[in-house]
Amino acid sequence: MLKLTPLILAILYGLVMWRFSAWRLGKELDARSAPLADPALAPVIARMARALDLQRIPVHIYEVAPVNGLAAPDGRIFITRGFYEKFRAGEISAEEMASVVAHELGHVALGHARRRMIDFSGQNAVRVALMTVLGRFLPGIGPYLANLITSLVAARLSRGDEYEADAYASALLIKAGIGTEPQKSLFRKLDLLTGRIGAGPPAWLMSHPKTEERIAAIETNETKWRLGE
Repeated sequence: MLKLTPLILAILYGLVMWRFSAWRLGKELDARSAPLADPALAPVIARMARALDLQRIPVHIYEVAPVNGLAAPDGRIFITRGFYEKFRAGEISAEEMASVVAHELGHVALGHARRRMIDFSGQNAVRVALMTVLGRFLPGIGPYLANLITSLVAARLSRGDEYEADAYASALLIKAGIGTEPQKSLFRKLDLLTGRIGAGPPAWLMSHPKTEERIAAIETNETKWRLGE
């Protein structure tokens, strides 16, 4: 039992830290956000709401400059001010913005926040175990390798969530009569919009799949759905 104590403590620490991070993010969002009320976006958001048999889909503006969308742990959907201003400037269409909302709805509907809490706690325990084992055989680099391995696992899991949320968004956009072209066209613009131009980190360290891989996955799903698989 004593041998398991560090692992149990690591899991508990991960749960507490995730809860604290979620609470802190919630407070930040409460302080720096407001409901989105834009007549140019309302019709396309309403089409998705009808497809989901909802009266409305509440979307909030998060007053920060980076271009991003966000599904908060409490289920709220946010678009950053930076993203919204790209829409206002005509760089993003209403349908493309709707695809962002659809993607974040996917994270909520598929329970990704809860899954990340479980994963984070488990990864923390794995990190402690690896540091203990590797530290015995590789005293100098054991902790570094343990952190690298858990980072690789976390990145892979995150990419899986992104593919799932993309698929949910594609299905919703098709059901709403919007289609997936705005979703794909936005992905083609995303690196430029976010300033992520260049080689970037290795693919196996990225938390999001590469643009071309996401578009290919969407098109693969469309083919499957057309064939009724």
